[in-house]
Amino acid sequence: MDDNAPTLTRGGLPEDEVFDKTLRPRSLDEFIGQQKLKDNLKVFIEAARKRKEPLDHALFYSPPGLGKTTLASILAREMGVNLRTTAGPVLERVGDLAAILTDLEEGDVFFIDEIHRMNALVEESLYPVMEDFALYISTGKGPGATAMKLAIKRFTLVGATTRAGLLTSPLRDRFGIVGNLGFYETNELDQIVKRSAKILEIDSEPEGTMEIARRSRGTPRIANRLLRRVRDFAQVQGDGVITKALAKKALDALEVDPEGLDAMDRRLLLTLTEKFNGGPVGIDSLAVAVSEEIDTLVDVYEPFLIQAGFLNRTSRGRVATPKAFAHLGLKPPKKEGDLFS
Repeated sequence: MDDNAPTLTRGGLPEDEVFDKTLRPRSLDEFIGQQKLKDNLKVFIEAARKRKEPLDHALFYSPPGLGKTTLASILAREMGVNLRTTAGPVLERVGDLAAILTDLEEGDVFFIDEIHRMNALVEESLYPVMEDFALYISTGKGPGATAMKLAIKRFTLVGATTRAGLLTSPLRDRFGIVGNLGFYETNELDQIVKRSAKILEIDSEPEGTMEIARRSRGTPRIANRLLRRVRDFAQVQGDGVITKALAKKALDALEVDPEGLDAMDRRLLLTLTEKFNGGPVGIDSLAVAVSEEIDTLVDVYEPFLIQAGFLNRTSRGRVATPKAFAHLGLKPPKKEGDLFS
């Protein structure tokens, strides 16, 4: 199996788009996990309904695959309005933004994925829109240039980002609702896998779905993707039922270990422990050593490895933890200053 195979990447794959529409929860009550955030959103939605106003602008941030897009669609459905979707890199010019904003109806939800990647000029033009629902477009050049004001119907902007630290303060401060989606507990992922299996009409046993949940890196998108791959093994090498033994066999074949680490995770940790003696090492050097983009390491792999206790970020660079050495079957090197070196 190719070390860079995308089976377990936390980012979306083309096939995910089809299944996401089928498996995506349609209400906050159906949404599993993130309980505190859900409870708050229910209050905000109910209050907006009572005031007969659009919901306040909302920002969701987290690693990929934890439900930001799903929450945006749920907010639109709970408010009974339309959802318009785009992505930060797509909005290259103010005209691109204007085309969408002028087409919005009162109260609509406008969702911008990866909002931190918007063009700076587009972002700045969004400030008066968020505050006063007015878009200013410059016409002409030089001393004769003028600004044309377009009135925009009141709407709700929902932004999503995997890199909250890259958002500018003026943009971040204009969101009235800010939610951080954390990794999911194993029992929550088990509920998600069971729900998805039921929707997809996949026969499964409780121990089988739990085995998938346990190895899903705390991420619903990965849990659903693994469910589909394990289903393939169940249909070809089993009787169509996902049992614990079948799930374990399938996940081992996919090189997903009991801790949820895939081939790329282990490659990254092996590089850090063997080539760099456990660190500390800068992210630039680590990215070159594993032939991967820095953003991919920071956004996709590191959050889970840090959360699971395999990796630490320090002021001097990335450091492998004793847990990482133990998981790889390696002995931690003696460092300078050890008492019994």
